[in-house]
Amino acid sequence: MRTITLEEHFASPAFFAGPGKQLKERASNFGDRAQHLFEQLGDLGNKRLAEMDKAGIDVQVLSLTAPGVEQLDPADAIALARESNDFLAEAIARHPSRFGGFAALPTSSPDQAADELQRRVRNHAFQGAVINGHTRGRYLDDKFFSPILESAESLGVPIYLHPTPPPTPVIEASYSGFGPIVTEMLAGPGWGWHMETAVHVIRMILGGVFDRYPKLLIIVGHMGETLPFMIQRLDVMPSAMTKLQRPVSAYLRENLHYTFSGFNYLPNFLQLYLQVGIDRIMFSADHPYASMPQARAFLENLPISPADKDRIAHTNAERLLHLHL
Repeated sequence: MRTITLEEHFASPAFFAGPGKQLKERASNFGDRAQHLFEQLGDLGNKRLAEMDKAGIDVQVLSLTAPGVEQLDPADAIALARESNDFLAEAIARHPSRFGGFAALPTSSPDQAADELQRRVRNHAFQGAVINGHTRGRYLDDKFFSPILESAESLGVPIYLHPTPPPTPVIEASYSGFGPIVTEMLAGPGWGWHMETAVHVIRMILGGVFDRYPKLLIIVGHMGETLPFMIQRLDVMPSAMTKLQRPVSAYLRENLHYTFSGFNYLPNFLQLYLQVGIDRIMFSADHPYASMPQARAFLENLPISPADKDRIAHTNAERLLHLHL
């Protein structure tokens, strides 16, 4: 079975010298595992390909690891986005049948971000963009970001909305009062990342983003960032109240696509499957933060038909991303 994974991460030299420097310092708490993780992030060559082969992963669509460029000053964000996209483009050129790419965008400079997305899609065959959550507290429902959304819609490519920690005031209000590492994990992968991403999507819907850009497509990972569980409940806000063209649930079923990315949990999958349907779900492993072999085994053992497994494993991604690898 052909497999394509969509939330797979890398880090460029400039990232390690910039945002990744602080990431490395924090990761020192985790010992040898952290060192191995950073080696995996920096490798876009034979070692990564060997790990993919061993796990049965045919294609990775790669994106710059969080925290990305969204929290940087505009000039630094522009420079790092270009450097990391160049680094990724070179890797794709070396291994065009194994790698695709989502472009990092300097969201603090929307016009430059739109230009960067167009350049990478048209000149380097990138499949879309990755945006790591809010930009210093501003969300994509803000019309400040209109050039980026217009560009993605006109190009027909999706934006992968990846988690990032909540704004500092939210962390202080909701996640503080514990030891530093507990607060960091609770506000991050233990809980806050996923709530933050769900709120971001809901803000986009309620802010009318998908009414202004009806063909805009967003991908979220981690089995939907809690959204499938709440999909009916969100419709307590009827269209007469929201002034939207459709119920909130309709946008979640028609403008969003969803991946596994590190959530190899059958009850979560069944919830997603029942709520949004097979054609909206795509395979991912979240390499190197989660195990490719475990993700592949989870896919193999899903209690669905072979045809539906094919859709999740590769067909849906090929259609959405116009992949011809």
